[in-house]
Amino acid sequence: MSDTTSIEGDDELIQAKSAPADRATEGPLDESEANAVRPYVDLGGVKILPREGLHLRLEVEEGSQRVVAVGLDYAGSTLQVQPFAAPRTSGLWHEIRDQIAEQIEKQGGTTTLSVGPFGPELLAEIPAATAEQPRATRLARFIGVDGPRWFLRGVIAGEGAVDPVAAAEVEDLFRSVVVVRGKTPMPPRDLIPLQMPKTDGL
Repeated sequence: MSDTTSIEGDDELIQAKSAPADRATEGPLDESEANAVRPYVDLGGVKILPREGLHLRLEVEEGSQRVVAVGLDYAGSTLQVQPFAAPRTSGLWHEIRDQIAEQIEKQGGTTTLSVGPFGPELLAEIPAATAEQPRATRLARFIGVDGPRWFLRGVIAGEGAVDPVAAAEVEDLFRSVVVVRGKTPMPPRDLIPLQMPKTDGL
């Protein structure tokens, strides 16, 4: 009989890694798992595999001019990806997911927890009021995968948040992302540095 208390059990859940069972072969991949000869677009912390109809945007922080996210427009959907440093043995998604839900609730939105192809995910309804539509909302799916020493967060909006066919296409795109953690020591939760592409591809 275990003497682990329920509180310790919760801590174990929070620290457990969350990823598909086939992540190491089907993605999202670590740089060490990726095919080195594929024509990836190198964005520093992530590499993106070009495909027809894919448009790439870099999201830049105004003050620092630092690239903080990669935006991918594909198949009527948008996918925002961000790679973060993570501990070697434990994951971040369970904890970060709860914090995202809290933030959206503070904004007046709602979230629903479900299980998708990557594990637990949040479907969020976020206020998006305009002068013409003061009660407007937008739907977004928050997905996350814990890899070796990294965590990759994705936010899916557009058709991929509501339509199963479009969702499958953008999920395949998320699977194709390669995370480049690097060997530099970084505190968990720090954004792995992103940069302008080193190669033409999109």
